[in-house]
Amino acid sequence: MKQAAMKDPKDLGQKPPFPAQEQEYPGVESGMQPRPDHGETSYRGLGRLKDRVALITGADSGIGRAVAIAYAREGADVGIAYLNEHEDANETKRLVEEAGRKAALFPGDLSSDAACKKLVEDAAKAFGRIDILVNNAAEQGKTVENFEELDAERVERTFRVNILAMFHIVRHALPHMKPGSVIINTSSIQAYQPSPEILDYAATKGAIVTFSKGLSQALIGRGIRVNTVAPGPVWTPLVVQSFPANKNARFGENSPMERPAQPAELAPAYVFLASNESSYVNGEVLGVTGGKPLG
Repeated sequence: MKQAAMKDPKDLGQKPPFPAQEQEYPGVESGMQPRPDHGETSYRGLGRLKDRVALITGADSGIGRAVAIAYAREGADVGIAYLNEHEDANETKRLVEEAGRKAALFPGDLSSDAACKKLVEDAAKAFGRIDILVNNAAEQGKTVENFEELDAERVERTFRVNILAMFHIVRHALPHMKPGSVIINTSSIQAYQPSPEILDYAATKGAIVTFSKGLSQALIGRGIRVNTVAPGPVWTPLVVQSFPANKNARFGENSPMERPAQPAELAPAYVFLASNESSYVNGEVLGVTGGKPLG
């Protein structure tokens, strides 16, 4: 039997140096060089999420778009929640619909309970229910040189978007979720190896791990599983909006993989945790870090 071609995983994605680049908040995928790979041409679905309904925050680009593509190709309809990156969000919508699934756009700032409630109500109205909730939206500001630069306004907004919104969205979503539903929250290697220059972001990612572990115990009695994905360095708009151009040009080179992940490499973890193949997995953190240890 002929052996399938094997490749060194370090060579499966683009390696730095990248073109030096920066973007203002919020970053957009359409302005990145090289463009991230979300699995547009590579992801092949197997019907593992047939006729389920997924609501994904931060689904306009990056990991969120890759998950939306994968879920659609696995048979799910997808609600695409995002801030205001309309061009990127419409591209995600096009890709979901190209897979033959229903897509709906839900723009909005998730920094308030009212906005989180509206998102859930709009999604439930559009689809009738929520089977898979992916809390993936994140706020990450520009890197700072001194701790004092992390002022009250920035820190409070980061916490409102990154962790408080998860409390609100889950609370409002639960009436629309039945036994067998799943919640997947996006944390980060930053929860375990925090970078001082984005310490507000890193602190929220640590909180997400704790939140998810506790929530999994609270909800399993209702038949709802909760798990977390902790990515390492990933080539997304969050990078180019936060780090200086010289650092973006070398982004990911210190990973054991010698490169950042592409969003497409994260999507299978979210598919696994959303599918029945992970039916006995609850309260876990699945690291997709390229070899950087969690803990």
